[in-house]
Amino acid sequence: MSDRKKVRIGIIGAGAVSDYHHVPGIRIDNRCELVAICDPNEALLEQRKSEWGVTKASPNYQDIATDPDIDAVIVATPNFVHREQSLACIENGKHVMCEKPLGLNFQQSAEMFRAARDKGVRHMTAFTYRFAPSMRYVRHLVKTGALGQPRHFRSQRFLDWDETSWGWRQYKDKAGAGDLFDMTIHRIDFSQDLMGPIKSICGAVAQFAPRNKTADGKDCPPSEVDDWSSLIGIFENGATGVWEGSTLMKGHHNNGFGYEWAEVNGSEGSAAYQLTDPNNVIIGKHGGTMEKVPVPDEFLVIEGSPRDGHKGVPSTVFRYDLVYEFVSAIVEERDCVPGFDHGAIAQCVADSVLNSFEKRAWVDIQSDLG
Repeated sequence: MSDRKKVRIGIIGAGAVSDYHHVPGIRIDNRCELVAICDPNEALLEQRKSEWGVTKASPNYQDIATDPDIDAVIVATPNFVHREQSLACIENGKHVMCEKPLGLNFQQSAEMFRAARDKGVRHMTAFTYRFAPSMRYVRHLVKTGALGQPRHFRSQRFLDWDETSWGWRQYKDKAGAGDLFDMTIHRIDFSQDLMGPIKSICGAVAQFAPRNKTADGKDCPPSEVDDWSSLIGIFENGATGVWEGSTLMKGHHNNGFGYEWAEVNGSEGSAAYQLTDPNNVIIGKHGGTMEKVPVPDEFLVIEGSPRDGHKGVPSTVFRYDLVYEFVSAIVEERDCVPGFDHGAIAQCVADSVLNSFEKRAWVDIQSDLG
């Protein structure tokens, strides 16, 4: 990188996700630098200027989108502004990584993909869990045939969250959906990375907590979105899948990491990933017993990542590789993986869950991106 300038990154949205995932990823990658931040909360903006060591800050996202001294933007804001903020950055020639879900529905997400594709900028959906070491190794086992013919995928993602207000996240016009769009959509994405496209699904959602009180006991409008979601799917290759997610699973707090199990069952063996132990994988072959084994060193980080795969809290540090992939795609002038196309297709499946539940029927996935 000594013969070219660093990739100059701006962040729109200075909240916890940026502080937890994205800024640490930028800090360890000497090919890029954080040059500007944006957040409408000016008190938070001033706090992050000090914590992140950034001098250029604005409460207006248009200042980031139009700044000629910014090459790439990370959008980490509420769901309902992802589309407008990303499109503004794309229009001004910025590469964009956006948090999931990309939009409030498949149509918005597909529009974002087409805009980035037609402008020729790099685009990335922040599907964090693709970068977990054990998930990457399970993918290797599937793709190399080590498990035989993939027959089944199953995923559970359980969180033990308080039943107080989620703020904007509990209203359909701001979030689109609840657990389905926030958590289950990740599992929809990586299941398709493992197993191929989903052909059809049958899904359901439920809302158990009214969330009509804030954390300090004040009244607020009740939640409109799901806090449990589930689906049964059939992949194009004939394999089946079962997904379940909820924020109301008592006892599954695990220091904030919750519980996650994702498993592929093949004709010759099975392999499972756990978020709470992502540097190990659980494997079993026919006639044997599922046993925990270390993830091989070459799968602990993505190729070239400056991270030491043996250091840090395993369930946290793999998330830094999102920035490394984003910057690598910019430097190497190639598509990011996962891109906006992956984000849009996953959202099409999630939309179809809501459609299926409303109709009480199976729904075929119609994910033409145009």
